[in-house]
This record gives sequence, C-alpha cells and structure tokens, in this order.
Amino acid sequence: MRHRSTGTREAASQAVVGLGSNVGNRRSQLQRAVEGLAGGGLEILQASSLYLTEPVDYPGQPWFLNQALLVRTRLSPYPLLACCLEVEEALGRQRRLPKGPRTLDVDILLYDERIVSDPKLTIPHPRFHLRRFALTPAAEVAAGWKHPRLGLSVAGLLERCRDPAQVVRLT
Repeated sequence: MRHRSTGTREAASQAVVGLGSNVGNRRSQLQRAVEGLAGGGLEILQASSLYLTEPVDYPGQPWFLNQALLVRTRLSPYPLLACCLEVEEALGRQRRLPKGPRTLDVDILLYDERIVSDPKLTIPHPRFHLRRFALTPAAEVAAGWKHPRLGLSVAGLLERCRDPAQVVRLT
C-alpha cells in the first residue's frame, strides 16, 4: 500500500499513532495496519505490546486489541491523516456507528510538539489523555513525551488517568 500524498513534505517528524481493532482477526488487522503505514512513508521506530482492552463509550461490543506506534515521517499532519484513513479503508473500515465495532481504527495521538485544532484534525487526539486504552500502549513507546497542551508526560497522564476500563497486556 503506497500513500499518494499531494500534501507537503517536511523535515522528519515523530508521531505516536494508536491502532485498535475489535472485528475479525484483530491481531492480523493490527499487523496489516503496521505494514500499510510503513508502506505509506512511516518509519516504525517502536511498536508497543498488544493490549486487550474493554470497550469505552459503546458497551456490549467485543473487546479491542490496541497498540501504539512511535513513528518517524516526512508527512505533515494532514497527509499523515490521509495515510491513516487510507490504511483504515484498505482494511475494510466502515463508519456505520460512532464508537461502534470496527475492523481498524488508526489515530494520530501526538505529532512532535504540535497542536492542530480544526474540524478535520485535532492533535493531540482530543480524548487521548482520558483513555487508558490509548495511554497504556503509548506510555510503552513514548513515556517521556510531553502532551503539548497539558504539559505532562504520557507516563504522568497514565498515572493520573481515572478511566476504569480494563487494559490487559498480551505480548
């Protein structure tokens, strides 16, 4: 899968990308997502363990597998978003029910120290600091990375997280 970006390329940046799946072969979906992102111009610097996570916001659906990636890329935030959406689509993501079951979810959690806030893209991810399923794998690959709005490290955010949802490390 090769991302066809018409956006600008920048000096190499780092980002933390969150992956999640709760439909079909979740482990395979995450592996294929990693491969798709690498084919789209992201250098995977580190991948977290896989985590089995309790659904949040929409109970009664299957549990998720989640993972975080620390990546280096020359894609600026909007072409990176396009790459993430392309990988989701290629792996069968259909947006039928907000927060509902999905084959794949690929989210930009952090991008350098950037803050982006508009209707198409919000960085840092707006609920990242509130979600144990995102913070736990992210802390494995970027514990010391500071949240540019809150000024706390990812590890610090995880320590303070009040989300009661279960997160179980698998690998």
